[in-house]
Amino acid sequence: MTVAMTAMGLADFLAYEDGTETLHELEDGALIVMPPESDRNRRIATFLMIYLAQCGVLPQYLTMKTELVVMGARVGVRVPDLMVLSEELAAELAGATRSTVTLEMPPPRLVVEVVSPGKENIDRDYRYKRSQYEARGIAEYWIVDPIVDRVTILTRIEGLYETATFEGEMAIRSALLAEFAPNQQLTAAQVLASGT
Repeated sequence: MTVAMTAMGLADFLAYEDGTETLHELEDGALIVMPPESDRNRRIATFLMIYLAQCGVLPQYLTMKTELVVMGARVGVRVPDLMVLSEELAAELAGATRSTVTLEMPPPRLVVEVVSPGKENIDRDYRYKRSQYEARGIAEYWIVDPIVDRVTILTRIEGLYETATFEGEMAIRSALLAEFAPNQQLTAAQVLASGT
């Protein structure tokens, strides 16, 4: 649902306060109300956060629902379900008064979006966020889609994302997982089952 009728800039977005706990994204100058997360989507994101922590990703590098400033036709703000931060980015956010990754900060190492039902949400995760995260320099973007039971891993190679899809008992191939858990296998089925 879009709230603002006139184009909103980044400064206006960062100053916006509606007196509620509602999450918003900024897309092409429009303030987008993010509906409450489904329990299934929340469980999947939590499972992945715990799994990555068990693989050795330090807790200070894991964050959920942190704002991420991106470029599109206009500056926008996304709120991914999960992010893995670099050491440098974690250090910059440690002293921040707001949990927002700005354009001046290094990109996160990994962004995870869990797809919610609805054509608008599907387009947003598969099309718009893909191009924004690619342009932002994010090394890996995971799209976990419980609607079609698929995990899509986008890996940035020479500035562009290459796509690999995983279903059922297929082991997920990811540079981040290879770094932290080279001897473990995480399957698409495990990720998707964590939401049920």
